[in-house]
Amino acid sequence: MDKKQTLKIIKIGGNVIDDAEALASFLQLFSSIEGPKILVHGGGKSATTLAQQTGLAVKMVEGRRITDAATLELITMVYAGKINKTIIAQLQALDCNALGFSGADANTITSVKRPVSTLDYGFVGDVKHVETSTLELLLEHDISPVFCAITHDKKGQLLNTNADTIASELAIGFATQFEVELYYCFEKQGVLKDINDDDSVIQTITKSSYKKLLDAQLIFSGMLPKLNNCFHALEHKVSKVCIGTPEMLLDSEAIFTTLTIQ
Repeated sequence: MDKKQTLKIIKIGGNVIDDAEALASFLQLFSSIEGPKILVHGGGKSATTLAQQTGLAVKMVEGRRITDAATLELITMVYAGKINKTIIAQLQALDCNALGFSGADANTITSVKRPVSTLDYGFVGDVKHVETSTLELLLEHDISPVFCAITHDKKGQLLNTNADTIASELAIGFATQFEVELYYCFEKQGVLKDINDDDSVIQTITKSSYKKLLDAQLIFSGMLPKLNNCFHALEHKVSKVCIGTPEMLLDSEAIFTTLTIQ
């Protein structure tokens, strides 16, 4: 049996998105990665800043944005417009041919509006299906898809969707065709044992050690959704999942966190 080709799916967020210099440095690095690759980006801080400038109230519950109709309109402009197209333009300047995507484009990511239980998140989508056929054609022609954190319900409604989840679901969607490596890049070197100590990186987290870290309350609450997405990907045949600074993508000496099932 022929060995599967490696596909790298890289999600960037945090200060990497919000700092122009950090973003430019990351995109230089991304453009130099050989082989098929997909970029997924967040943009929550930029959306919050614009909301404050326009007088739109920002509603957050446990780190998750409540997305009413006005907020959805704003984040669509920021995520799918300003941030996505700025990234595309900068990649083109680096001779990395890229194409911007929301989940609605080519029907790539279909979601359903999160049901109301104790809390109404508004126009927030939970991913139900990833369609890879169009993306495969682009990858075959050395075009790198760049996804923002917007999906759709195939009924005409756009939905705000967690970018970490989009990266994880894309990785799972490609896991039968490729050897998929999933990287979550942000400003820290990895998952920290002590949130106040940037050098306390936990370099390997297994499913069992993750449970122990949770029981000991050693994982910062804001990291929990990301780690849950990591293990969700590993449980669905994604071959490698890592968290750290962008340097982990090319620097063999870089310190970062690797997640494993065993």
